[in-house]
Amino acid sequence: MAINPLSGIVSAPMLPFNPDFTIDWESYRPYVGWIAEQKPTAIAIKLDASEGPSLSRDEQIAVLKATVEVVAGACPVFSGLIAGYTADAVEWGNTLKAAGAEGLAAFPPFPTFLGNPVPSEMIYQYHKALADGIGLPLVAFQFPKAFGPDYPPEVLERLAGIPEIIGLKEASFDVAKTIETIDAVAKLPRKIGIMTGSDTFIFEAMLMGCDGALIGFAGTATDELIAMQRAAATGDFATGKEIWDRLGPLARYCWRPPIRDYRPRMKEVLVMQGHFKSAAVRPPQLPVDDAERRELRRLAEQAGLIGEGAQRTAAE
Repeated sequence: MAINPLSGIVSAPMLPFNPDFTIDWESYRPYVGWIAEQKPTAIAIKLDASEGPSLSRDEQIAVLKATVEVVAGACPVFSGLIAGYTADAVEWGNTLKAAGAEGLAAFPPFPTFLGNPVPSEMIYQYHKALADGIGLPLVAFQFPKAFGPDYPPEVLERLAGIPEIIGLKEASFDVAKTIETIDAVAKLPRKIGIMTGSDTFIFEAMLMGCDGALIGFAGTATDELIAMQRAAATGDFATGKEIWDRLGPLARYCWRPPIRDYRPRMKEVLVMQGHFKSAAVRPPQLPVDDAERRELRRLAEQAGLIGEGAQRTAAE
C-alpha cells in the first residue's frame, strides 16, 4: 500500500474462540468479511483486541492468511508485530509481510519499553530498524503514562524522520496527552496520522484533531464509527454527536477498569449480535458474570447494535 498518512477508521477485530479455546474459524471468516464489507480504512489483526499475545506464531500466520483471503483486497490488512527484541521483530515482520501483511502495527518490545521515560534513542532505533529491515508502512503505539512508551514531542519529531511511519495509535486514554500529541504532530515537517486508541472518548478525540481511530470498538460498531468519523471530518458535528451519544455508553462500559476485561465484554456483545458462537477468552483471562452480561445487553440495545433497533444482522 502507499505510504501516506493514516486516517479514517481502522477496525481491530476480536478473535472468536471455541469453548476449548481453539480458534473458531466458522465464526471468524464471516465476521471479518462483514467488517471488510463496511469499507474501513484498514483491518488490523493480531492486536491486543484479538488477543494477539496469546496466539502462537503458527496461529498468528493462520489468522493473517485467513484474513487476507476473506478480505480479498476490499481494504488493506495490517498485522500486529509482537516481538521482544529488535532482530526478532525484523525477522518476524518479514515473515508477516510474506504471509500478506500490507502494514504493521508495531507493539513496543516489552519488557524493555515498560515504564517511563523510555530513551528517545531506543525508541528511534527500534522503529528505524523495522522500517529499514521490513519496508512496510508502520504504525507506532503510544500507551498510557507510566505503563509503556509515552512519546514526548521530541520523540515524535524523530519518528517523523522515518518515512515508513504513517501513523501513531494514541492510546494514552488521557485527554491532556492526546491534545499534546496532536499539537506536537501539527508542528512536524511531515504529517503522521494520529489515530485515537482511546475507546472511551473516540468522538471527542476526533474533535480534538485526531485523524481517525485504530480501535477495538470498530470490531462491532464499524459502520457507525465510519459514519461518525466522516461527520467529524466534514464538520457535521450534530450527526457525529448523535451517533456517539448512542455508542459511547457501551464503549465506556466495555473499556472501564479493569481495562483488560474489554475483551470478554466485547465478545459478549458479538455473541449477542450473532457474529460469535462463544465469548470464550483464553486463560488466564476470565469471562464476565451474569450481571455484567445483562448490562452489556441493555447498552448494546440502547446503541442499536442488537434488538429491534439494530440496523443490520449478522445474516445480512
